[in-house]
Amino acid sequence: MKFKPEKEDLDKNRLSSDVMSSWNPFQSVVSIISPSKQSVPEKCYIVPDPYSPLSSRKRYKLTLFLLKLSLFVIVILALTGSFWWTISLTTTSRTTHTFRGYRRLQEQLVSDLWDIGELSLGSSRIKESEFCSLESENYIPCFNITENLELGLTEGQEQDRHCGPTSKQNCLVLAPSGFKIPHRWPTGRDVIWIDNVKINAQEVLSSGSLTKRMMLLDEDQISFSFASSMVDDSIEDYSHQIAEMIGLRNESYLVQAGVRTVLDIGCGFGSLGAHLFQKQLLTMCIANYESSGSQVEITLERGLPAMVASFAAKKLPFPSLSFDMVHSAWDGIAWNHKDGIHLIEVDRVLRPGGYFVWTSPIANTRASVKNKDNLKKWDFVRNFAKNLCWELLSQQDNTVVWKKPSDKDCYTSKSQGSGPYVCKAGHDVESPYYHPLEACIGGTHSRRWIPIEKRPKWPSRAALNPKELAVHGVLFDDLTEDDFNWKSAVRNYWSLLSPLIFSDHPKRPGIEDPVPPYNMVRNVLDMNAHFGGFNSALLEAGKSVWVMNVVPTSGPNNLPLILDRGFLGVLHDWCEAFPTYPRTYDLVHAEGLLSLETAKQRRCSIVDVFFEIDRLLRPEGWVILRDMTSLIETARTIAARLKWEARVIEIESNSDEKLLVCQKPLIKRRSYPS
Repeated sequence: MKFKPEKEDLDKNRLSSDVMSSWNPFQSVVSIISPSKQSVPEKCYIVPDPYSPLSSRKRYKLTLFLLKLSLFVIVILALTGSFWWTISLTTTSRTTHTFRGYRRLQEQLVSDLWDIGELSLGSSRIKESEFCSLESENYIPCFNITENLELGLTEGQEQDRHCGPTSKQNCLVLAPSGFKIPHRWPTGRDVIWIDNVKINAQEVLSSGSLTKRMMLLDEDQISFSFASSMVDDSIEDYSHQIAEMIGLRNESYLVQAGVRTVLDIGCGFGSLGAHLFQKQLLTMCIANYESSGSQVEITLERGLPAMVASFAAKKLPFPSLSFDMVHSAWDGIAWNHKDGIHLIEVDRVLRPGGYFVWTSPIANTRASVKNKDNLKKWDFVRNFAKNLCWELLSQQDNTVVWKKPSDKDCYTSKSQGSGPYVCKAGHDVESPYYHPLEACIGGTHSRRWIPIEKRPKWPSRAALNPKELAVHGVLFDDLTEDDFNWKSAVRNYWSLLSPLIFSDHPKRPGIEDPVPPYNMVRNVLDMNAHFGGFNSALLEAGKSVWVMNVVPTSGPNNLPLILDRGFLGVLHDWCEAFPTYPRTYDLVHAEGLLSLETAKQRRCSIVDVFFEIDRLLRPEGWVILRDMTSLIETARTIAARLKWEARVIEIESNSDEKLLVCQKPLIKRRSYPS
């Protein structure tokens, strides 16, 4: 382009401002070359095409060197200035206004340095969002069993997470060629598209006898049966049996007995959780990573809570005293191995007064009489449960129900040598992320030791009383205010979940966007859950959702509070892949996550986090981010590289923050040539 000097100054200024306003740190740098060696009129500038090479290779190398040198100097000067300014502020008395102004400038500095760092990595990293290979369609990074076996990991350790530098997957995972948008809840609970999950008809028909009775294959769909007359031992009968063994009339009374959250180990395809959900019980399914026919993948496809987890060598990513009931049926776990350490882990996550339900052929004592090996295993489990102070409530056929004690008398009176000892106070941690399994009884030193029968019944449990909040160091007024703010936010969020907000055509006067239905989304991931207020507001608004409340390891650990409210959640480091399959969440929400991650010296970048969000998100799924204005603008640029539709929305009550609402398009593998 040539800017002629004869033009008016007003036109020159307008053109100059347009060029500067279009500059983006994530795009190629536009250099302004001096006209001294060019045959152009004086006072004219040449802006070369950013995608074409310069005429001189030496000039290109010089420009690249000067750019890197400039970036290095800027970073050094900025960090030095921030350091000395921090010292001056901490050594002198300042007013509250000055401190707040400094805090705001400091946050802006962190954001600017983050942008500079991303730019210094090169434009190609952000510009080119390549598509992943076919093998990535159902793959979870950090769960490479073949590689783990080659490293010599055995005895179940090959099933654990092992995240290394090579586990990052900075590419877009395409949907399978036959992918279809899942049915909305509750239809999607009972019917799923077979092409959406990695399982074929042969795998369905070759599954165990119980699975065959629960699944009916119908061309391109899988239908799940609950109370079919053809099913002898249906899920409804099974759950009814469990309630009776506890001493209740039926499973509808489990809530009144203090049961709200259930951990289902080796959950099959989530049929128990699907049935209990109708009884106001929330079931978290966990199972090992499976490359095909995954229990977790199919359970999530049905709109039910699930995640990949193994406790072969490491603790589960939940604090002590997290669940009211633990269920395990036909799981294949060798409970008698490693001196019963897996039973100790079950005891750790089980609340006082909670129930452990175990269904296994080993528990069938009549059949075990003919099988000495099974009888030996049963004797070990029964005796070890007694040493854990569990009470054997009932035993029917293959099912056994134990109850954990409500008080600590049994633990304090344990004699030395009578089974596992009680953990010391220093080992009784609330953040077990990546901690190895321990052969001691945990949770007894926790201030959260409250029997389930003494806790408020659901749904009253969601609003913790002042005494319960004091255990977590949270004021009642703070939680009340947080819940109130989230109620208002959810009303505003829900009105934005419509493709109409991306339309370039103005609406006609008097025509409003239709409000999305209550079942617009089902699986929700909150990447920075705080107190679980977003979860609480969604339920109170009557939305048919469940929320995976994630507490980042880089921030304060509020997961015990979230779990005590009767919600589900997990600890996680967002520099690693989340333990779930691609395309499993309809809505991903994050409030303040970008600020939290940029404030820490992290081993990953914001781009890595966005690639992970894209992997987790279903096609036509939604992303809602709320954060500082500068970070939202950066996020908007990255969203465009991921091919998301994006819109930045002002927040009237807070001028320092903005909202970014995005929708992921449906892109199938066959749509792009190889």
